[in-house]
Amino acid sequence: QVQLVESGGGLVQAGGSLRLSCAASGRTFGSYAMGWFRQAPGKEREFVATISWNGGSTYYADSVKGRFTVSRDNAKNTVYLQMNSLKPEDTAVYYCAARSRSLLTSTSGEAYDYWGQGTQVTVSS
Repeated sequence: QVQLVESGGGLVQAGGSLRLSCAASGRTFGSYAMGWFRQAPGKEREFVATISWNGGSTYYADSVKGRFTVSRDNAKNTVYLQMNSLKPEDTAVYYCAARSRSLLTSTSGEAYDYWGQGTQVTVSS
C-alpha cells in the first residue's frame, strides 16, 4: 500500500508560481511512475504531467507545456510540480498519483493505482 500526501497549494495571482510536493510512503517509490492530475469545479479530472521511475522521461499536457515542470527525488520519496506563469484556468484541485505496475509514464488516470487527497490551487486574475 502506498500513501500519497500533496502539499504546496494555495492562492496566487495570475503570472505567479507555486511548487507542489507529493510525499509517498513505502520503500518502492523509486520503482513507480508518477503523475499529476487536476480537477476544476464542474469539470472532469484531466492529466497534467507524468514522470518515469527515474525521471528520465516526462510528458505534459499541452495546456501546461512550457510552464510546468515535473521532477522527483527518489531519495526523499517525493515528486514535485513546479508551476510558473499561472493562469486563472489553472485553478483546480491537484492530485498526485502512483503507477505501481509500471516504470513508465502514462497520461491515463486509469493507469494509476494510488492517489493523494489533493491540494487546492487557486489563481486569481
